[in-house]
Amino acid sequence: MYAKVENNQVVKANSNLASFNRAAPSWSAEQLAANGIYEVVYDHSNLKDSRFYINGAESFDFANDTVTASHGSATGKALDDVNGTDENGVELDPVVVISGVKSIEKNHIKSQANNLLHPTDWYVVRNAETATEIPANVSTYRTAVRTKANEMETAIDGAATIEAVEALFTYINTGTEENPVNARPIGEWPTL
Repeated sequence: MYAKVENNQVVKANSNLASFNRAAPSWSAEQLAANGIYEVVYDHSNLKDSRFYINGAESFDFANDTVTASHGSATGKALDDVNGTDENGVELDPVVVISGVKSIEKNHIKSQANNLLHPTDWYVVRNAETATEIPANVSTYRTAVRTKANEMETAIDGAATIEAVEALFTYINTGTEENPVNARPIGEWPTL
């Protein structure tokens, strides 16, 4: 990303260097600077995971011959479902519900569990149609997936803040620096 600076103010930002001047892609860094064009340096200190936060607007600052792009403070998304309202705060039809982070994450868990169980569903169908036994390891696996999904959903429901929900999915090293073991508090899915 590049930015055009005039009178110490960023007036344009674009990833296409030629958008500033057709010849710009062939210019050296010194030539670009002489024409008020600088490569943007990103400051991600306020940028948070958009799965859990609404990030503040991006802004550009020019100082010491450097253009810096940064975000305003992030705001946590709503944890729980809410009935929708219009621009005046009037409640919409009660059927309109805006899903909160907890519902969204629990729906992801349900979807992942379904995707994990799907390849072994045929065993269940065959059992229902022909009374052929489901292999013990498949039955154990399917039970473990459903149990893990319930545990994950319970952990999500138990989180009191957006930070607590985010922490459930954040990998941390539970081992040592020499022998790292990355794990997340919500855990991992069982394997067959």
